[in-house]
Amino acid sequence: MHGQAEDSGPGGYAAARLRLLNEKARSGPPRRSALAGLTDEWLAGLFAAGAPGARGVSLVAVGGYGRAELSPRSDLDLLLLHDGSAPETVSALADRLWYPVWDRGLALDHSVRTPAEARKTAGEDLKVQLGLLDARHIAGDLGLTTALRTTVLADWRNQAPKRLPALRELCEERAARHGELQYLLEPDLKEARGGLRDATALRAVAASWLADAPREGLAEARGRLLDVRDALHLTTGRATDRLALQEQDQVAAELGLLDADALLRQVYEAARTIAYAGDVTWREVGRVLRSRSVRPRLRAMMGGGKSAPERSPLAEGVVEQDGEVVLARAARPDRDLVLPLRAAAAAAQAGLPLNLHAVRRMAAGARALPSPWPAEARQQLLTLLGSGRPTVDVWEALEAEGLISLLLPDWDRVRCRPQRNAVHLWTVDRHLIETAVRASAFTRRVSRPDLLLIAALLHDIGKGWPGDHSVAGEVIARDVAARIGFDADDVTVIATLVRHHLLLVETATRRDLDDPATVRSVAEAVGSPGTLELLHALTEADALATGPAAWSSWRASLVADLVKRVAAVLAGQAPPDPEEAAPTAQHERLALEAVATGAPVLSLRAHTEPPAEPSDDPEPLGVELLIAVPDQAGVLPAVAGVLAVHRLTVRTAELRSLDLPDGVDGSVLLLDWRVAAEYGSLPQAARLRADLVRALDGSLDISGRLAERDAAYPRRRGVVAPPPRVTVAPAASRHATVIEVRAQDAPGLLFRIGRALEDTAVRVRSAHVSTLGANAVDVFYVTQEQGVPLPGEEAVAVARKLEEALRV
Repeated sequence: MHGQAEDSGPGGYAAARLRLLNEKARSGPPRRSALAGLTDEWLAGLFAAGAPGARGVSLVAVGGYGRAELSPRSDLDLLLLHDGSAPETVSALADRLWYPVWDRGLALDHSVRTPAEARKTAGEDLKVQLGLLDARHIAGDLGLTTALRTTVLADWRNQAPKRLPALRELCEERAARHGELQYLLEPDLKEARGGLRDATALRAVAASWLADAPREGLAEARGRLLDVRDALHLTTGRATDRLALQEQDQVAAELGLLDADALLRQVYEAARTIAYAGDVTWREVGRVLRSRSVRPRLRAMMGGGKSAPERSPLAEGVVEQDGEVVLARAARPDRDLVLPLRAAAAAAQAGLPLNLHAVRRMAAGARALPSPWPAEARQQLLTLLGSGRPTVDVWEALEAEGLISLLLPDWDRVRCRPQRNAVHLWTVDRHLIETAVRASAFTRRVSRPDLLLIAALLHDIGKGWPGDHSVAGEVIARDVAARIGFDADDVTVIATLVRHHLLLVETATRRDLDDPATVRSVAEAVGSPGTLELLHALTEADALATGPAAWSSWRASLVADLVKRVAAVLAGQAPPDPEEAAPTAQHERLALEAVATGAPVLSLRAHTEPPAEPSDDPEPLGVELLIAVPDQAGVLPAVAGVLAVHRLTVRTAELRSLDLPDGVDGSVLLLDWRVAAEYGSLPQAARLRADLVRALDGSLDISGRLAERDAAYPRRRGVVAPPPRVTVAPAASRHATVIEVRAQDAPGLLFRIGRALEDTAVRVRSAHVSTLGANAVDVFYVTQEQGVPLPGEEAVAVARKLEEALRV
């Protein structure tokens, strides 16, 4: 007896709890259940010691504790229930219960109520009512607990028509705040859509008897998220539900998984199952509530008779009923191999969801399509992909029941695959569907919309394989396109689009478009005007589907300029040689003024164009900054540093020597740059010029100014950025050596690069700056003093010195 009393005391409980959490052999549901049981025993001991023989009072676990799902750092949700006959005794008992919990450092959510008070609070607060649905007796008067459970459950079922819409609204508000668990790089396992709170909401819907969630895989998905939360609590030692990037490898190791990507993939799979179950369940709740409100009126109008649901034909074997797409009575999924695609295409075209039971019936009878596919199957897939936004939900319904994997086996490698790049909003598979959705808006501007849609669906399919995803994707795309039934020429076009889907945007933002070698290389890769047209549309669809940071009017204008130049080459025109380009009148005017004054001269001119997508205001393409300065050392770092000090972002930068008119002595550098203000307001040209003069004569301490600003805004804790990488692009230009810098974007980065290049005694002819999220890719065309490309070994040495300088 003494041992039992000691085990039930605070010290005994803490030691037993620690042993249990350190027990590697027991994890998952058994550990959560054992932890709940151990806590029950301890609290029951505290209750018995505080109220020996007490009647009319009980201790009740609610919420997650009520479900016996205790993670290592979970709150204890407790209700001290009493009949109101001895309030002083109950108050003393509460102190005997709550203080030991707090002394153990455990989080506690507690309340003391009579059954009437509990019922009233539940009626006013939906979250309290949800917690009470999982009420579980721990100690004391069992009859009191049982009566409360019965009453709360009856109230829930009676009030379901009013409470369930409120619960749905709560779920939608939470999703809007926390995002979708299946796509987030640092997800909240509890609050995000498809997380643990949504799983609890589905349990509440089932308890209402009004509708039920699809149960296949739901318990396993919920259990997986709980397992991840357990591991997160153990590795961090904190009560957290956010799976932060820096903790994912540790959590993966705790769960015996290969790495953080494997962990995220499991989390995403679980979240997708819960989110899909939620979609189906809430749709059913809406249907039931609508039918309940309509039936009494219909019965009154039709003399009490029961009317059959109305069914409208949509396609062969497919009908609409009650706002959903269902199978016709005569449909034979086991014999009609194209039925899943036909039903999906009909649903997407009508903007209606696929009925769960219809999808399951098709999945049960489905078989792989022959290779090549029948023409109807190919057409139905294209109709589905070209249906715009409704495609997403229809595709997810097929995917949830395994039909996509049956149609496209290669899909499994990208399913729920995370993308560790903050620019990307989606997992790989969802990004592919989003790209098809975006591409569907461009089908009127290309001559072969079918090839555009298939390339959109497959362009990143290689991300499930090692190596360059574009190279791997080309191989897979050839195989898939041939299986779908495209002829050899079309297969080649689709494979080319997948292989080069990044070519236009990377070339436009990172290469000198005035260099004939740049345009010719793109023309050789693309091969034909028709493929160029398709690649242009795919580039835009891919960028728009990636996220807001991947596309802008500025990028669109650069890509359009490149496409125009490549189209001219494909039409037989030779690209103009930049060495032969005559300076404009404005260039000559600035150059002559710079020679006359012996100081820099500059001009600022804003450019705007309609945005890539509808918006209230046109998006600025940036400001053209023209600077003419007498030729001297240090111009690039001086200009870049001054712009950084004034918080101007550089988008493109071109530097070249300008030939002056006969009779004018001296040499002038012309800088033609496109810049944008970080915070919307541009500095005055006079201020820029004054600071540039000081930067060139050494009286402006740019490094000190930038360091001072960095110190004023300390960096937030986050993932350590990978080190910078500097490479030489082979055969990229016959006029210059092309050096590519990949680094973490930061204020003053171009200034640091310019200073490092100045130290290597090379001349910078042009710079092309591209930033995606936190990553900067800056490309520099450099020459020797004589204006010729660097020899191979010297180019490599310059790249190595630049990389070393950026690592400091």
